[in-house]
Amino acid sequence: MTNVIEKIQAKYPSVIKEHIEFRDETSITVSADEFHDLASFLRDDETLRYDLLVDVFGTDRLKLGHESRLAANYELYSVPHNRFLRVIVEANDPEINSSSNGMQSTEKSALPSIPSVTDIWSTADWLERETYDLMGINFVGHKNMRRIMMPDNWVGHPLRKDYPLGGEPVYFNHDRENPRFAHLGKPLIVGPSYETELPEEMDTEGNMVVNLGPHHPATHGVLRIALELDGEKIVRAMPEMGYLHSGFEKTGENKRYEKFIPYCDRMDYASPMCNNLAYVMAVEKMLEVEIPEHVQYVRVILSELQRISSHMIWLGTHSMDVSGTTHALPMYCFQQRELVLDIFEMICGARMTTSYFSVGGLRWPLPGAFIDAVTSFLDVFSGELKDFEDMLTKHPIWIRRLKGIGLLPAEVAIDFGITGPMLRAAGVPLDLRKVRPYSSYDQFDFDVPTATEADCYARYLVRLEELRQSMRIIEQGIEKIKTVPGPHRTADRKVSLPPRAEISTSMEALIHHFKLVTEGYRPPQGQVYFANENPKGWLGFGLISDGTAVPHRLRVRGPSFVNLQATDYMAKGGFISDLITIIGSVDIVLGEVDR
Repeated sequence: MTNVIEKIQAKYPSVIKEHIEFRDETSITVSADEFHDLASFLRDDETLRYDLLVDVFGTDRLKLGHESRLAANYELYSVPHNRFLRVIVEANDPEINSSSNGMQSTEKSALPSIPSVTDIWSTADWLERETYDLMGINFVGHKNMRRIMMPDNWVGHPLRKDYPLGGEPVYFNHDRENPRFAHLGKPLIVGPSYETELPEEMDTEGNMVVNLGPHHPATHGVLRIALELDGEKIVRAMPEMGYLHSGFEKTGENKRYEKFIPYCDRMDYASPMCNNLAYVMAVEKMLEVEIPEHVQYVRVILSELQRISSHMIWLGTHSMDVSGTTHALPMYCFQQRELVLDIFEMICGARMTTSYFSVGGLRWPLPGAFIDAVTSFLDVFSGELKDFEDMLTKHPIWIRRLKGIGLLPAEVAIDFGITGPMLRAAGVPLDLRKVRPYSSYDQFDFDVPTATEADCYARYLVRLEELRQSMRIIEQGIEKIKTVPGPHRTADRKVSLPPRAEISTSMEALIHHFKLVTEGYRPPQGQVYFANENPKGWLGFGLISDGTAVPHRLRVRGPSFVNLQATDYMAKGGFISDLITIIGSVDIVLGEVDR
């Protein structure tokens, strides 16, 4: 990264206020006043070409000793050069807001500010709105700077450090006088129903505006889409989320690192194993923990089984949404998913909320029947997958409903921050398992499926081929764990409990066990960002450590949230029926959208 820093300094000699290398990641800190020009340079310079804005999130550095309290992290990635860069932008903090906390002023003019980069990366639109909503940073120049997760009349910014965990404004007043519920507390404000604002550009006079959702079965959860229609054609399709907002990041910043693992299961609840892997690898990166080969192979096998399970939910529900094709297919797909969940239940006792991966390894060793169970599943699934393809790939209604629908060219997809099968269906072979291998993926032989049509049908074909490649990876993984049988955890005592036999004979081991259980591990001060290739795209975790056993900042970048942002682009000019197809091709889970 030395050349990158030198290139920036040659163009802007005084822009970098701080440059830090930590855990093979490069961070530069800049002021808000100079950020916009730098951002344009980082994207457009051919030797840098940071064309993919992966994430934007705010950080409240209260009590960390920084001159500027609030800052925003911009996690950038260069597709052509395969490298990351973190730009930390210190917000301009006006005097009027210097003593206010997250529960006070919400006037945009009274908030710390950073120039918007939505004109450079379209991805920034929702990510900046989320940062404004939850952290209270105003992005100057943003055309629609309003809340995205919380209700429009919410008071304060929940991710600020002085925003309370309890006692925040709530909107429930039913039974408030009932003595049975006195122990639950009282609402601070009364929240009558109100009409949600529509984007200013919507023509409510000349066109018809209707709602799709938030409880429409084809939105796969509580997603509302405001549709502006000119006759039967879609003029705008504006997604509205936040109905399921769960506050995972706030929760994670008030729990020890290891205590957050079960929450990961509940984000993309169709991919708990993959969610767990991304989080524990982020913590392991922070701690510099070496993971045994056996553990890495098992993690790969289970992640690919989870990919198959997730794609089965997608294929079954997608075919049901489009309808008129094959109504039996959802049952067949869910039958195969059940077989995967049987394997998960065998290894950890849970089917969906697995929490099987832990920092340093696996919760328990694999059961003896694991290899036979996985091998048996692959034998069954290979035949079923061929049947699925025969039922759909050349089906005339399926083709007519998907081909040419929801076009998203490669350059537009990158501009929107799209990752996963949607990007690969536009011809970009970007797969983190290949370009930045983790957990031993570099030891596996597999292909990255791509297509060039960039429509819903291409996304179907890419995911279909991904299922075959997952089987191929699992078969290799089974052979690897046969030759490398263990151990199932690292021997690094920073994160692993001493063996039970040693506790009985060693006072030091007993003390270490006690301290690790009661106090947890304490990563060094610093920050990391780790992303893995989830079934829906890149799942990213950002961790900022202040040296305690609780993360100072825990960020979750859900691929469903970012990918959904391209809905309006893909839907324009189509029909409402096309929008149903498009949503299915994105493959979203609202638990990951709202987090």
